[in-house]
Amino acid sequence: MDLRLTGRVAVVTGASKGIGLAVVRTLLDEGARVVAVSRKPGPELDALAGPDLVHVAADLMDPAAPGLAVERAVEAFGRLDVLVNNAGGPPPGAVMPRFGFGTLSDDDWREVFEFNVIAVVRAVRAALPHLLESDAAAIVNVSSVNGRRPGPMNFDYNAAKAALNNLAKGLSEEFGPRGIRVNTVSPGPVRTAWWTEEGGAADVIAQATGSDRDAVLNGGAAEMMSLTTGRMAEPQEVADAVALLASPRSASTTGAEVVVDSGFLKEL
Repeated sequence: MDLRLTGRVAVVTGASKGIGLAVVRTLLDEGARVVAVSRKPGPELDALAGPDLVHVAADLMDPAAPGLAVERAVEAFGRLDVLVNNAGGPPPGAVMPRFGFGTLSDDDWREVFEFNVIAVVRAVRAALPHLLESDAAAIVNVSSVNGRRPGPMNFDYNAAKAALNNLAKGLSEEFGPRGIRVNTVSPGPVRTAWWTEEGGAADVIAQATGSDRDAVLNGGAAEMMSLTTGRMAEPQEVADAVALLASPRSASTTGAEVVVDSGFLKEL
């Protein structure tokens, strides 16, 4: 299916690996021009180099970074049609999962909200004047099922994602009548470096449960979280949902949350 993204210009944050990299690749394959934002490019992003891809090296904990990324997109391609707020998760230097409310300091809370919510607010604020000029503007926020599933770990992250979901719904109401669609994709567990790298979530869970990382990755995590499909989602599966919501094919979809979670959420 042609997603009608040829010639559209998108900014994608958190673009060097995982879901963000898959989003960049998918949008390029659909004919879009992409500004990929990450602290460092990474070899997989470098491999996509071409006239339709610009990399902006930026740390979204820097208040000026989102505005610079949007400015670079307009400078390079003359317009902006799509903003994908994918960057999120633990802020630079933090390790998740974190167990227990009492383990979190004020700084932990501030940094998680800065990275997962305030950086998005800044990106939207910078992008709005340009998106309002587009005939098919879309914002897609990558959130998490954790925003809908409270639990005894990652209190700060869960609350931040709930705030992000609320933000998206409010933005869709204010700017939908002005031609900007705002939607959310909420992944469940996704097999990314956040899980697989040394010291990542698989290692943390293995240590906490007396297991080992391979057992966690090869079914243990899926069983622990009661994933209906028996496996974690792949980044490309999330990217496909993002691309569809970014597409004019989804012209009547706004204020929606699309869950890509391998059946993690059981409630209606």
